[in-house]
Amino acid sequence: MAIYKILFGTYTKRISKGLYEAELDTDAKQLKNAKFVGELTNPTYLATSKQDKVYAVENRNGNGGVVVLDQKQRPLKEIEANLSEGSAPAYIGVDEARQLVFAGYYHRGTVESYQIKPDGKLLKVTTWQNSGSGPRPEQQSPHIHFANLTPDNRLVAVDLGTDEVITFNVEQNGSFTEAKRFKTEDGFGPRHIRFSPDGQYAYLLGELSSLLSVLKYNQEDGSFEHVVTASTIPSDWDAHNGAAALRVSNDGRYIYASNRGHNSVAVFKVINEGAEIERTQLISTEGEFPRDMNWDKDQKFLVVANQDTDNVSLYQRNSSSGELTLLQKDFVIPEGVRVLFE
Repeated sequence: MAIYKILFGTYTKRISKGLYEAELDTDAKQLKNAKFVGELTNPTYLATSKQDKVYAVENRNGNGGVVVLDQKQRPLKEIEANLSEGSAPAYIGVDEARQLVFAGYYHRGTVESYQIKPDGKLLKVTTWQNSGSGPRPEQQSPHIHFANLTPDNRLVAVDLGTDEVITFNVEQNGSFTEAKRFKTEDGFGPRHIRFSPDGQYAYLLGELSSLLSVLKYNQEDGSFEHVVTASTIPSDWDAHNGAAALRVSNDGRYIYASNRGHNSVAVFKVINEGAEIERTQLISTEGEFPRDMNWDKDQKFLVVANQDTDNVSLYQRNSSSGELTLLQKDFVIPEGVRVLFE
């Protein structure tokens, strides 16, 4: 039997107070023991380091940025707040090898890098600003929604506002310079990107288009090339939908995408050695506006947070078929967004 601890990041617009923690009991196949562990404002995204630090997004008095918390303490103890004027980031990535943190700012259209100091605190190194726009109303300015490492340790940023994927070369000290730009189709609205285990392909999720694209990744220069695209929702769905989270199984055989609006998880089978995808399942999240989803290290269970209905759903995952089976749907986490197994 295993007991996994899960951290939940949330919005604090209605009833949530910040960060929450719960347990997944793999024997009972149930989530249990939800508790409030850290007061923050809209900590919608967080990442952890091997040093037992939590890096969470935070808004305070018109300033936004990254807060460092000590994961060994409950409630989580704040060590430092790196805030500047403007909104908070949408994404945080940790580079353990170079001891760096990357933050992607949605409303600012920027990517920042920080050095992790020995005590876990952060030292800002570089701020990169994008420019441009796209055809949809949500695309009037750059909107960085993802900033994390490629398999070959470049940095990749996804800009929902400009329909771009930008690759950077990263120095040991955290400074980074642009290497390549990939442009999606107009209005694709890219949100998250994940890579196949062999690093040959990337899977790019379009929030605004509800599309999932397969891209060929060239490790020589950091460039991407479009291969094929599939929809995350049924062809007859005409109400609003925004694709959100993206996960790829460790064996590279299955991809999972959450749909906010259709309120489902789309399961895709990877075929033709990674170059093609086929949607094989659409399963309800048993709640409204599912955001992040994540799994245990063996990927036997998937946890999905429904922001608008304050509930978390738990699924069992069949590793051979990729299929999800609902186990639990009424577990209360208020305004849940980020799901992070500790």
